Amino acid sequence: MSENEGKKKYQIDMCSGSILKKMLLFAVPLMCSSILQLLFNAADIIVVGRYAGDNSLAAVGSNTSIINLLTNLFIGLSIGANVLVARFFGAKQEKELKDTVHTAMTISIISGIILTIVGVVGARQILIWMQSPEEVLDLATTYLRIYFMGMTATMVYNFGSAILRAVGDTKRPLYFLLLAGVINVVLNLFFVIVLKMDVAGVALATVISQCISAFLVLICLMKEQSGIRLNLKNLRINTKILLKILQIGLPAGFQGVIFAIANVTIQSSINSFGAIEVAGNSAASNVEGFVYMSMNAFYQSAISFTSQNVGAGKYERINKILVTAQLCVLVVGLGMGNAAVFFSEELLGFYSKNPEVIAAGTERLKYICSVYALCGMMDVMVGMLRGLGYSVMPMVVSLIGACALRLIWLATLFQMEQFHTVQMIYLTYPVSWIITLLAHIICFIIVRKKLGHKWKAVVQ
Repeated sequence: MSENEGKKKYQIDMCSGSILKKMLLFAVPLMCSSILQLLFNAADIIVVGRYAGDNSLAAVGSNTSIINLLTNLFIGLSIGANVLVARFFGAKQEKELKDTVHTAMTISIISGIILTIVGVVGARQILIWMQSPEEVLDLATTYLRIYFMGMTATMVYNFGSAILRAVGDTKRPLYFLLLAGVINVVLNLFFVIVLKMDVAGVALATVISQCISAFLVLICLMKEQSGIRLNLKNLRINTKILLKILQIGLPAGFQGVIFAIANVTIQSSINSFGAIEVAGNSAASNVEGFVYMSMNAFYQSAISFTSQNVGAGKYERINKILVTAQLCVLVVGLGMGNAAVFFSEELLGFYSKNPEVIAAGTERLKYICSVYALCGMMDVMVGMLRGLGYSVMPMVVSLIGACALRLIWLATLFQMEQFHTVQMIYLTYPVSWIITLLAHIICFIIVRKKLGHKWKAVVQ
């Protein structure tokens, strides 16, 4: 086997053959990669919860929504890069493919530097705005500042893996994260138990592991023999490509930012119930993350499969891609979500031995994880629309159906004395998922009719 053939074995032809088989080949390594990435944060939370105390647990866990708020805009741009790379790859447009790769990686470096500056300088003030409990403020600030020092590596990894996903390569990012994840866990234990560094230790371990995974992705792209090969000398912004990435990625990014703002508002409301509730919520959110990222693999599948088939002009496969992705996400969401509820006490026991923290976390899992499949189905609809090139439509629908509804809920029902409970906060999630899912289905039907002539042209 030649070196070029060896590289291509990681790629998946999404434009022919069995959709289910190839989607599973694509999604399962991606699912494992996402879970490993979550283990970075889980290892942080478990180690500090077991060896540093509940305040340290709350300090690390409560930062998740802030990190998402500050990073989601740029993660959205990586989605734009993913769609373009997949489309040019499917259409076999080599020049445009190379320009997209180098523009995307340049964006990753610039965005990482911006995030580092914002995160390090503004950490404490952002936490104060979020009403972080006084007893965890200093610890949370320390963790956030160190975490954001590694943000350039995080962005490089995200954009690089998005490029690899676009051509069907989800295996090598898995291998890279496996190595980085093992190193992260070992460093966590060493820094916290041996060196007594508390939250600073887990943050530093995460930064080091992120740098390792980013370095490996860069090496992978630089050694590629296909159109996605990266040459550091050619790193620059192609204005035409940048505009296309922004056209697709900015709506996705803005949607992520507004979602994060809504979640920050929800986190602030949870913070008002005290450190025990914050710790339980943090642990439960981390458990949920494993379910969500497993479902998210099929959202990513929907984007890449749809984009490649649009690039190749094979519109007749779009409906099959939708049905396959929805069935897969339904099985994963119902199975893993309800397993998390059933084993809630055992799972939360990894994070804290405090019965009150475990009880608080169990309450959240009951309301959210049991119906988490609704969120996965909603995301698949968004992925289909973005793969078809429609990014503004799902953004607007998601902002109105999910974010606005949650904020209105918190500003009205939650403010009433009889409904001022943490359970009412959690109930906002399934209600908003149902409404937004139905709206996205309607949007897809509209787009399907609008592009119907392309389906018919292919079939004829």
